[in-house]
Amino acid sequence: MSRRIRWAVAAGLVAAVAAAPGAARAGTARQEAEISFIYPAGAQQGATLEITVGGQNLAGTNEVLLTGSGLSASVIRFARPLSAQALDMVENKMRMVSDFHMRQRTATEKGKADHATTLALLAAQASEEVEMAVAKLGVDDPSPSGFAEFRRMISNPKRQPNAQLADWVTVRLTVASNAPPGQRELRLKAAAGITNPLYFHVGQCREYREKEPNDITPDTGALAYRLEGIDLPDAEDLPIILNGQIMPGDVDRFRFRVRKGTRLVAAVSARSLVPYLADAVPGWFQATLALYDPKGRELAYSDDFRFDPDPVIYYEIPEDGEYTFEIHDSIYRGREDFVYRIAVGELPFITSIFPLGGRIGAKTTLELKGWNLPAPTLTLDAQGKQTGTIPVSVTRNQRVSNRVPFALDDLPECLEAEPNNEPPKAQAVKLPIIINGRVDTPGDWDVFAFQGRAGDELVAEVHARRLRSPLDSLLKITDPAGKTLAVNDDHEDKGAGLTTHHADSFLCLKLPADGLYRVHLGDTQRQGGPAHAYRLRISPAQPDYELRVVPSSIQAGPGAIVPIAVHALRKDGFAGEIALSLKDAPKGFELNSGWVPDGQDQVRVTLTFPITPQGTAPKLSIEGCAAIRGAEVRRTATPAEYMMQAFAYYHLVPTKDWFITMGGGGRGAPPVKFAGSGPAKLASGGTGRVLFSLPKAFPPNELRFELDDPPKGITIKEVLAEADAVALVLALDAKEAKPGLKGNLILHAIREVTPEAKEGQPRRAPVRTPLGLLPAVPFEVVPGPPAPAAAPAK
Repeated sequence: MSRRIRWAVAAGLVAAVAAAPGAARAGTARQEAEISFIYPAGAQQGATLEITVGGQNLAGTNEVLLTGSGLSASVIRFARPLSAQALDMVENKMRMVSDFHMRQRTATEKGKADHATTLALLAAQASEEVEMAVAKLGVDDPSPSGFAEFRRMISNPKRQPNAQLADWVTVRLTVASNAPPGQRELRLKAAAGITNPLYFHVGQCREYREKEPNDITPDTGALAYRLEGIDLPDAEDLPIILNGQIMPGDVDRFRFRVRKGTRLVAAVSARSLVPYLADAVPGWFQATLALYDPKGRELAYSDDFRFDPDPVIYYEIPEDGEYTFEIHDSIYRGREDFVYRIAVGELPFITSIFPLGGRIGAKTTLELKGWNLPAPTLTLDAQGKQTGTIPVSVTRNQRVSNRVPFALDDLPECLEAEPNNEPPKAQAVKLPIIINGRVDTPGDWDVFAFQGRAGDELVAEVHARRLRSPLDSLLKITDPAGKTLAVNDDHEDKGAGLTTHHADSFLCLKLPADGLYRVHLGDTQRQGGPAHAYRLRISPAQPDYELRVVPSSIQAGPGAIVPIAVHALRKDGFAGEIALSLKDAPKGFELNSGWVPDGQDQVRVTLTFPITPQGTAPKLSIEGCAAIRGAEVRRTATPAEYMMQAFAYYHLVPTKDWFITMGGGGRGAPPVKFAGSGPAKLASGGTGRVLFSLPKAFPPNELRFELDDPPKGITIKEVLAEADAVALVLALDAKEAKPGLKGNLILHAIREVTPEAKEGQPRRAPVRTPLGLLPAVPFEVVPGPPAPAAAPAK
């Protein structure tokens, strides 16, 4: 549903509008700028169009930030919801215009020409003001009837006002004709900071934006021609990309002419555009798609593609005619961020590949399955590639297919060899190895045998669901006597931020004795088929790690200190400390207390901005360094967003770039310095002192501190003034802040002064002045004093 209503404060008409919800207020924390949808969420190569970006705290947006090449954008207008009072003012002005016109006609009929002329001028002036105001509201029809429809729409009881969608920014975007097709990330730069990214797609096909109403009568606007008596013109309606929005209870229908024999593909992008909805179950727009023949009979229906929530339909058209697609939410929910794109046409679409990966430096021939593919195989050359995943696609008739992941590794590889579904027929392998195989039929098991030694630390890991295979793996290891040593169904990989069902298995164990061991791999749901492919790694443990840095966008003034979170994704049992530093950073940037303590998966650090503003946006990255088995292992942190799904679940979703910009005024770091040379030692069940130095001119007794999201069990007890210093005394709960806990403390410094009260007046309240965030302070919890002995029983 695309009711393109944009809200704005109409200058000159709505001066009484109150300050917007979420705006920064004196003495309170500034709200972050966030975007929740882009509509439409894509455009064809060579197009120039206006798009709407919806979110919250977007006032002052002045720049659009895009990844990739071939796109340029500028901000046209900012929109924010009007109060009922402001809407009434616009409506009253409309009544005034109508009244002027009526009085003008009366004056003309009575021969009062001068008076009639004056009234006509007043009516024209008021009409111009109304049209400008209504245009700023984004109403397509600025007439009184159009505004009345606007009011009916926003007062619709089905409509669900939502603060996170309240601000709208209109952007003019131009896509170069040679812009590479595919996904980009779009952010806005607002007064409250840089927003999170959302996805925008560059396509190759003609694009169409739905026109309402199309709930009952299908939208025919996408037809290439509307000539009566012509069944199918030379110009084809397809391929095309349909863009729309679903509102509560909404159903969108589209009609097309399609030729007999067309191998029609319709692929929906919905969840892939807005990966997670924080306040909706299941956490995304769950689209359903149906295809109807010219007589209205349902031919095909889909509400997903295997485990992917976005539906895909493939159907070979039996006869020429006009066919209809229908899309809606599975339970008829809807709002502005239920945005979709449907690619319709005889388009190439890959449903599966085999194998799912290959070895670096080698060529791999892939078996392709799907619809409208140019060939059944594809050869990939991994020369000069790095470990990880790369996207694979094919091109047919100059149209690029969907992209599927292909894994690259540096271990030896082999193919599974049947029959191997029973222990006596187990396929012998030599470690380390990655086996590329399939669970070919429902209930199939693949068994692999290898020689192991007592004390060897072994890892068996499946990559299938993370590579878009429908396999829901089950993994077990048996000893030489056939006894089961370990079993695993699902293992969570926090690096797979867009995966909600972690269906891949992982086992790590020490072998108890020398002998022949077996790894058994099957499907938990006893499913199978050619698409149920996997990569099974059997090897000694390979300790390693990856890093994610959150948030992916930061804007701060000169000299500012901002907190960031670094997540360590540890692999194969690695638990060591990771040193963090800025890589190739411009002068003046500093990472404070950069470390991920041993055994910890997350730490908060602070980033200090230089005092001198930078001329261009700095390119920053964080690098980790850890000692693993005597070698120095360095890894660059991937920027990510920490996204909430369905009120409760959080995911680390990687992004392409780490956007760091300097803007606004800066007051520099507080005149307070941590006086320690290493982690502050804090006693579990007792207290710990953290000493800070001060300039001589700063009265120590006026300094106060506040902890920012501290570890559980750590609280401020008191602040003690000393000569040119203060001691922050922290209290530690023995049950929550246990010995071995390490990390960083994030502290706000505040100056508190109590004004003198005049004689005879009550004592005045203290005045608190925020000084800013301090550089992160490292800490370690150590054993505290022994608990007092229990009193003897009487």
